Amino acid sequence: MKRVYIGIIIVVVILGIIFVPKYLNEGDKEVKFKVLKSDEVPQKLKDILPNYLSEERALSCKIEDDVFVVVTRGEKNMEGYSVAIDKIEKGKKEDNKFNITVFAKYKDPKPDQIVAQKISYPYIIVKTNLDKLPANIKLEVEYEE
Repeated sequence: MKRVYIGIIIVVVILGIIFVPKYLNEGDKEVKFKVLKSDEVPQKLKDILPNYLSEERALSCKIEDDVFVVVTRGEKNMEGYSVAIDKIEKGKKEDNKFNITVFAKYKDPKPDQIVAQKISYPYIIVKTNLDKLPANIKLEVEYEE
């Protein structure tokens, strides 16, 4: 009988070790997203996007019930620059508010690569599974080779 109680206590402790941190640490949950093609971007977002293309930043907007995240690289003097979103994490909540961190990967043209000398504005737009806008957005950038 003693062994049964000890077994139950061990199981409860193990389950506690596994599940309690998940409930205590509500932050840093990965946000699901879908990269949008040009024809999938809502017209409202297409209309305001030119205002932000010359800046290097991450921003979000809510159109109807959908939350979109945009990462822009700013104005580049030639083609060959690109941006991709690796992941988006939702930070800790405070007063029903939350922050997100966007992990972006930048790719630059190689020094010996031949590219068109044309001004470009690399950006990416994703549709997230968020239902509210974040209070703040932090952009973490990693350069790819």
